[in-house]
Amino acid sequence: MRWLAAVRPSRDRASSRASCLWRRTRDRMSAGGVGAMLIGGELRGHPLRTLIGVLAIAAGVAMGYAVQLINRAALGELSATVNSLMGNADLELRGPRAGFDEALYPRIARLPEVAAASPVVEVDARVAGRDESLKLLGVDVFRAGYVTPNLVGRIEQAARTNGTGGTKGTTLDLLDPDTVFLSPAALTWLALKPGDTLTVQVGLAPVALRVAGVLGASGDAVRVGAMDIGAAQWRLQRLGTLARIDIKLKPGVDAQVFGHSIAPLLPAGVAAVTPGDNAHRTSMLSRAYRANLNVLALVALFTGAFLVFTMQALAVLRRRAQFALLRAIGVTRRGVLRLVVSEGAILGVLGAAAGLAVGFALAAAVLAYGGGDLGGGYFEGVRPRVHFDALPAAIFFALGVAASVLGSLAPALEAARARPARALKAGDEEAPSARLRTGRTVTAALLAIGAGVVAALLPPVAGLPVFGYLAIALLLLGGVLAMPAVARAVFAVLPRSGHALPQLVLAQLANAPGRATIGLAGIVTSFSLMTAMAIIVSSFRVAVDDWLQVLLPAPLYLRASPGGDSAFLSPGDQAAIAAAPGVARAEFLRATQISLDARLPPVSLLARPIDARHPGARLPLTTAPLVPQAGDPPPVWISEAVLDVYGWRPGQAVRVPLAGAEREFVVAGVFRDYARQHGALLVERADYVALTGDRRVNDGAIWLASGASAVEAMQALRSLPGTRELEISVPAAIREQSLRVFDRSFAVTYAMEALAVVVGLFGLSSSIGAIVLARRREFGVLRHLGVTRSQIGSMLACEGGLLSLLGTLAGLLCGTAISLVLVYVVNRQSFNWGMSLHPPYALLAALGGIVVVLGIATAFFSGREATSQAAIRSVKDDW
Repeated sequence: MRWLAAVRPSRDRASSRASCLWRRTRDRMSAGGVGAMLIGGELRGHPLRTLIGVLAIAAGVAMGYAVQLINRAALGELSATVNSLMGNADLELRGPRAGFDEALYPRIARLPEVAAASPVVEVDARVAGRDESLKLLGVDVFRAGYVTPNLVGRIEQAARTNGTGGTKGTTLDLLDPDTVFLSPAALTWLALKPGDTLTVQVGLAPVALRVAGVLGASGDAVRVGAMDIGAAQWRLQRLGTLARIDIKLKPGVDAQVFGHSIAPLLPAGVAAVTPGDNAHRTSMLSRAYRANLNVLALVALFTGAFLVFTMQALAVLRRRAQFALLRAIGVTRRGVLRLVVSEGAILGVLGAAAGLAVGFALAAAVLAYGGGDLGGGYFEGVRPRVHFDALPAAIFFALGVAASVLGSLAPALEAARARPARALKAGDEEAPSARLRTGRTVTAALLAIGAGVVAALLPPVAGLPVFGYLAIALLLLGGVLAMPAVARAVFAVLPRSGHALPQLVLAQLANAPGRATIGLAGIVTSFSLMTAMAIIVSSFRVAVDDWLQVLLPAPLYLRASPGGDSAFLSPGDQAAIAAAPGVARAEFLRATQISLDARLPPVSLLARPIDARHPGARLPLTTAPLVPQAGDPPPVWISEAVLDVYGWRPGQAVRVPLAGAEREFVVAGVFRDYARQHGALLVERADYVALTGDRRVNDGAIWLASGASAVEAMQALRSLPGTRELEISVPAAIREQSLRVFDRSFAVTYAMEALAVVVGLFGLSSSIGAIVLARRREFGVLRHLGVTRSQIGSMLACEGGLLSLLGTLAGLLCGTAISLVLVYVVNRQSFNWGMSLHPPYALLAALGGIVVVLGIATAFFSGREATSQAAIRSVKDDW
C-alpha cells in the first residue's frame, strides 16, 4: 500500500489547481492512507463488481481446495488400510485374482533370509442381501501373529466367560471353520456384533459364519474379516490356492534385493512387492481421475482471473482521468501500478480466504454425507475425516492471489503507461484499446493457437496429459487475444441501415471497440469453457450408450453377483440354465484379474465365446481384426488401455500369465472398453478352459426360444435351485443402470460446470453493465441532441445483443477446439479411452440464447441508469 513512496515534485504541473490540491493532500494524509482511501472508495463504490471478483476467485479456490482435501483424505485412508493389512511385512508375494498354487509357500518360508512367512487367502465375498462385498482373509494364526498381528482375531473377556449368543467363546474359535472375526469398521457397516451370523454367497449357495470377535485392524476403510486359512480354503472354495504370502525378513536383509533374488522361484503372474509398491499402485488406481478434478478446479480459477482482468480493465478505462490527475499531482507510474495491482491483490486475498473456508466446509460436508468417492468409484465405502492441511491451503491461497494479481497486471500497466495530458481530456478512453488491434496482438494470438496445436500433439508426461492441459490454456489465450481484430472486422463489414440509431450502434462497435473487446474476453472465456465441458460430457455419454448397444445383443443377461468374486456359476449351474424352458442358447463369461506389471494396477482377463473370423459382430473394435491362421497361437483381443500402457500391437506375439505359466497369444485386434480403465484382455473361452482348467463363470447371456417372452424365461430361471441370488436383467435396464453410474461419475464435473456457468453469467452482467455506465458522457451528449431515453435503451440493447452474440459464437468456436483436445488428447491420455465427438446442440443453443438474452437485458437496464439526470450533467466532466 506504499504506492506514494515514489512521489516526487512534478516537473510540469498540469495547472495551479492541481498544484494546490497536491499540497493540501500531501500535508493532510500519509501516502499509505491516501492509497488505502482510494482503494477502499473504489471497492465500496462498486460493490457488485467487487463481489463478483471475490466470488470468481473464491469459486476456483474452494473447488480446488475441497477436491484436494477429499482426495488426500480418501487416499490417506486407503494407504492406512494397506499398511494395516500388511502389518510388519517387509515384502508381499501377490498373485492373480484367482490365486496361485499353495506349494510356493513352503519353498519361500524355508529360505534363510525369511524370519516369518504368513500365507493368506483373499476373497471379496458378496454379503447376502447386499450388492457390496466384504474382503475375507484366510490366515494361519500361528504365522500371522509374527507378520500381520492385526489380522489375528481377538476374543473379549466377556465372551470367554459368558459366551455370546448362547455359544461360549474360546481361543479355539480362531480355528473354528464356522467363525469369522470382523474389523470394527466392518461390524459398524454390517450392523453386527460378536455372536451374530454373517452370511456370504459362495457360488450360488449361502455360507453362514458366526462372528466370534474383533480384529485389531482399525480405520474407517478397513472393512475386512479374517478366518482360519484352512477354513477359508474350504468354505470359500479356494482349496489348494493362496492369494498372497506376507514375508517378514531377518534384520539386515534388503527387501528389494531379496525380491529380485527370488524372482526365478515365482510362478508367472506372481510378483514381490513392498509396502511402498502397494501404496503406489493404490494411488495409481485413481491418479488420473484426481488429477483431472484438480485441473478442472484450476480452470475455474483461470476463468476467475479472466473475469478479474475484465473488470479491472473496464475500471481502469472508467478511471483513466482520475489516474491522469494522480500523475499530474506527482504520483509516479510505479505508484499507479501499485495502486491497481493492490486492488487486484485485495480481491485475491478476500476471494482466496473465502475460498479456503468454503472449500474446507464443502470437503467436510461431502466426506460426512457422501464419503470420499466423488463419484469416480475409486474410494467407495471410504469415509475419512477432513483435516486442515497447511501446505495445500497455502498453495491454493497463493494461487488465488496470484490469479487475481495477474488478472490486474495488464490493466495496471496500461494505467501507468497513460500520458496525463491526454488522459485528462475526454475522448481518450479508446487509446489503450488501439494497441489491442495492432499486428503484434494478432501475431501473439496466432502464435498461442499454433503452440496449443503443437502441445496437443505431444505425448503424456508420467501418464498424465500435461501438454494437453497446456494446449487448452494456449487455445483459450489465443482466442481471447484474437477478439480485438475479430470484433473490428466483424462489426466493420455489417451492413449499415438508413436509420440513425442502428448506424450509431454499428459505428460504436466498429470504431471504438476497446471496451467491447474487454467485455468480450470475459464472455469468450466463460462460454468456451461451458461449451467444452458440455461437449466432453455429452460425447462420453453417447459413446458409452453406443458401446452398450454393441455389447448387449441378447434379450436377457444374468450374473452371479453384482460385486466380489466369491459368487460364480459352476458347470452344473451353467447346464441347468442352458436347459431351462424358453432358453434357446446361453453364452457364459469368465472375468478375473491378472498382473502384467507389478508396479501398475491389474488388468481384467475376460473369457467368452467369440468368432475369431468375425469378432466385430460382438466387439466394438477400433482396428481391423486379424484372422488367425493355422498354427498360430490362440488369439487375444486387447482394450485401448493395453495398447497405450503396455504398447501391445495387433499381430504381435505376447505372453500372458495364466495358471502359473506364461502362455503365448497373438494380438488379433483392439476393442473399446469403458468399464475397465486399466486395461482388459479377451480370449476365447474354449482356449481359456484348455489352458487353465477353470470352468467357472461370472456372467451369462441368454437368447430366447421362438415364442418365449423375457418374462417367462426369467420366471423359469428363477425356479432353478440356488438362483435366488442370481441377478437377471434386460439390456434396457443394464443401459439405464450404466448411465446412472456414468452420471454419478460426472456428478462433480456437472457441479463444477454449473458453477462456471453461474460465475460466467454474473461476470457477463458486470462487464456489460460497466461498459454502459462508463459511457455516461456520451449518453449525455445524445440526450442534449434530442435522443430519448428509450431510444438509447434500444440502442444499448442492440449493442449488448450483438456483443453477446459475437462473444457466444467465438466462445462456441474456441470451446469446440478445446473439446477436441479434451476428447482426443486429455481423455485418451488420462483414461486410455477413445470416443467420437457428439456435441449437445440443444444444450449449447440454450446456453447461447441465455447469454445473448442476458447481455441484452443487462445493457438495457444499465442504460436506464446511465441516462438518468446525472448522466446529462456528465457532459461537464471535461478536464
